[in-house]
Order: sequence, then structure tokens, then C-alpha cells
Amino acid sequence: MDNKLYVDKYYMTEVDSFADSIYCHHAVMGETFIAEHSHKKGQFLYTEGGIVFLKTPEKSYFLPARHYIWIPAGIRHSIHPSSPQVIMRNLYFPAFHTDTDFFDRVNIYPVNDFLIEFIMFTNRWTGNISPTEASKFAIAKAFKLILPEVSNTELPLALPYPKHEKLKDIVNYLDHRIDENISFKMLAQEFDISERTLARLFQRELNMSFIQYYTILRMLSALKLLLDEKLHINEVALRVGYSSLPTFSNTFNKIIGVRPSEYVKNKNLLL
Repeated sequence: MDNKLYVDKYYMTEVDSFADSIYCHHAVMGETFIAEHSHKKGQFLYTEGGIVFLKTPEKSYFLPARHYIWIPAGIRHSIHPSSPQVIMRNLYFPAFHTDTDFFDRVNIYPVNDFLIEFIMFTNRWTGNISPTEASKFAIAKAFKLILPEVSNTELPLALPYPKHEKLKDIVNYLDHRIDENISFKMLAQEFDISERTLARLFQRELNMSFIQYYTILRMLSALKLLLDEKLHINEVALRVGYSSLPTFSNTFNKIIGVRPSEYVKNKNLLL
């Protein structure tokens, strides 16, 4: 089918029209922002042609190429694509008695070739698929059922929002100096706070250590540079504060699951 624009705000008006249907929609985004909203159904979201930030009241998620995000029912979220040309492939599912706690969490997972083929198969469908359409419904339901089986590696491509005012200033400081390789000691001195207190602040407010937060922040920035600005890997490493390319490559691999050279090679498959 030809991808159409998101001009009808279907996600606000149609997704929950029938409680027991599976809703399918593939379209060019057509806009740079989808306002905060929620659904009574769980949402599978896969994108092509750019990157997407998805924000919930608690976290900011980064959805790169060849990954999908699962959004449980009732989770308020807004969507921020890198351009209006991003293609969004959505499947919205009601709850099934076979659901596990996998479907209770917002998470991002890599997509393998099998799941890509399944996603593209659903491209022929638009709108509600009701249980009375036995063949279509069974196939679409199977799509949901296989997700936990093919999604073994969740990626930490999300950063929580701090509520503490001083920590807000601290993470903003880090974000705007991503190329400087700021040490924990330097950060504590800059904000006139003891290292012990700062460590406790990160753990209590964000449920992660400074190094965990800072590493994910740098890798998310690296992903954005690789996708949006198409910089060479050496330059990306420097732009996110790594003077050693092997160290950057190893860290990227640990967080993202592939080395930056592999990511650059594969990222154009569905762009």
C-alpha cells in the first residue's frame, strides 16, 4: 500500500473504537510531533527512515533503526521523530489471557530478519482487525505472541528524568558538554557537592550510577550522530568524549549490542 500521512489523528480516535480488535496502521509520520496520549491497547511501534524519541512522564526513550518499542496499555507518551518523513509501523493489541509480564514494561528491542518479514507482511492491513476475521486475526495475534520469544535482549536506550532541581542542572550540564569526557570528581567540584552525596543523588533519583547514566547518554548521542549527521565513526567518538576509538567501539557494543562499524553498515537496510 502507499504510505499516507498521519493527518486523521487515528491514534486519538480509532485505536480503541473496538475493545477486542487489533488495530494496524503503517504511514509516513507527516509531522514532527505527536502530543502526549495513551491507548487502552498495548502498542508495537517500529520506525523506518529516521530516529524517534518517545517520552513518557518518567523517561525519554531513543528508538533507532532496526529496533522496536513496546508501549503497554495506559502509558501516556508523546512521539518526536527526526523528520516528518519517518515511516511508523504500528500494531495495537488488546490484552490476551496468554500475556506475560513482558507486556507490562516499556522496552526497546532489536529486530531480527524474521520479525522484519512479519512486520512487512502486516503492511497489507489497515485499521481494525476483528476476531470475526479469523485468518487475519490469528496471524496478527501470533505476531504479539512471538514477541517475547524473539526479544531476548532489551536495550537500555532510555534515560529517566530527575525530579531533584540540582540533579536537573547536573544532567543538563552533562548533556551540553557531551564531548568533554567529564569525570565524576570534576562534576562534583563543578557543582560544589561531595562525591558521596552526588553518587547517592544519582542512585536515589535515577536508580543508576553516574557512570551508567553518563555512558548511556554518550551512546544515545553517538547513535543520533551516526544516524542524523552521518559522521565518520572516529569523529563520532570524539564528539561524545572518547579519544580512544577501541574504547568507544567496545562501549557502544556493550550498550547497543553491535559495534558502530556494524551498525553503520546495517542501518541503511530499512532507511
